[in-house]
Amino acid sequence: MTEVDVIVIGAGPAGEVAAGRCASGGLSVVIVERELVGGECSYWGCIPSKTLLRPGDAVAAARRAPGAAEAVTGPIDVPAALARRSYMTSNWDDSSQLPWLKDQGIELMRGAGRLVGPRRVVVTGGDGTTREVSARRAVVLATGTRSVLPPVPGLAASRPWDNRDVTAMTAVPRRLAVLGGGAVGLEMAQAVRRLGAEEVWVLEVADRLLIREEPFAAEEVRQALEAEGIRVVTGARVRQVERRVDGSVALTIAADGDGAGRELISDELLVAAGRRARTEDLGLETVGLTPGRYVEVDDRLRAVGVDGGWLYAVGDCNGRALLTHMGKYQARIACDVILGKPAADRSSLDAVSRVTFTDPQVCAVGLTEAQAVERGLAVRVVTHPLSRVPGAYTLGDGVEGTGQLVVDTDRDVLVGATFTGPGVAELLHSASVAIAGRVPLSDLWHAVPSFPTVSEVWLGLLESYGL
Repeated sequence: MTEVDVIVIGAGPAGEVAAGRCASGGLSVVIVERELVGGECSYWGCIPSKTLLRPGDAVAAARRAPGAAEAVTGPIDVPAALARRSYMTSNWDDSSQLPWLKDQGIELMRGAGRLVGPRRVVVTGGDGTTREVSARRAVVLATGTRSVLPPVPGLAASRPWDNRDVTAMTAVPRRLAVLGGGAVGLEMAQAVRRLGAEEVWVLEVADRLLIREEPFAAEEVRQALEAEGIRVVTGARVRQVERRVDGSVALTIAADGDGAGRELISDELLVAAGRRARTEDLGLETVGLTPGRYVEVDDRLRAVGVDGGWLYAVGDCNGRALLTHMGKYQARIACDVILGKPAADRSSLDAVSRVTFTDPQVCAVGLTEAQAVERGLAVRVVTHPLSRVPGAYTLGDGVEGTGQLVVDTDRDVLVGATFTGPGVAELLHSASVAIAGRVPLSDLWHAVPSFPTVSEVWLGLLESYGL
């Protein structure tokens, strides 16, 4: 048996941060990974998806700018775009990720890690061999999530794409149907359309897209997608899916009171209808937890219901905020706790920053208006259009979007902010600082944005509030 201070199961972004921070603090660390060091985000999620979005975004930005628009004379070079994606994922080879582990003195165990009791983990390699390792201080779970398939007849047998398949595609399908109107579905629908797909459908069972964001943001994205020829159907109920002999996918869908349903034929079907925790085979039952569920944690990221406070869960597997940057934040908190420092998670429930990288982007942090009201807060909402900000004019024609602040009037602080528009993601961190820091609006008024930048939308918002 190997004995170390800390065992980290999962070498995605959250697990890497956990291992690195504990090692930097002088602890001995083993990190366990069954796939690729770098995890979902590096190889099948954030990095390849945003790389595939970039060519279309760059062309769209150029076409908004007179003078540059005239220089855009041809289609996107799809082989070059796919080659760039493969470069950014290192061709799904994690060898470049390994030197820093060695430099930090972190031991990598390749295989599936499974708890077999308090502080004890068995790692089963791909060849079936096993090693047991025990932790003197802590075990950190950082196993992420996996995509789920809704219980639609024929769906599993139709061999649909998930996020991994679409970000690793070797050719752009002529026709693509997307089941799910959240961030992944919308980003990939727009990317595939801009890369040359002739038909793209987005099918969302709810009555609008992006149901966790402000309704105005969802409507702006819908209008933009439809203007590009993407067909959006909300209230869509998929009744049956079949992969035909010719390789096409037939979907029977009902929407808008259509009792009989209608048939949609596509070349590929992307399912982006939710995620579930990768905890079904971690041995949680050996320490009194339920396999297959998100691991509930307290504000120090320790698993609730496990005596001794030695088990931690960071990132998507705890269900608090399914975002790479939030997982990395939680890993920093958890490791500080392990190292004996006073630390607690302040952001995963109230100050989560998130971006949907469509064009227009939807960038938000904190609570929506509806969430704030549900919590019983007295709030006031102010909005300001990007089209009235001089900095937006300098970017070209048709640069539109909206800024919105949700203000807790009892405390005079922001509890939520949303920005929409081309490339507005870089505006978001200023709002994150204001919300996490609980900065009074009267103080925000003295943070002066540069002219002419799109960040002057803050002036319009604060003036609308009456400052």
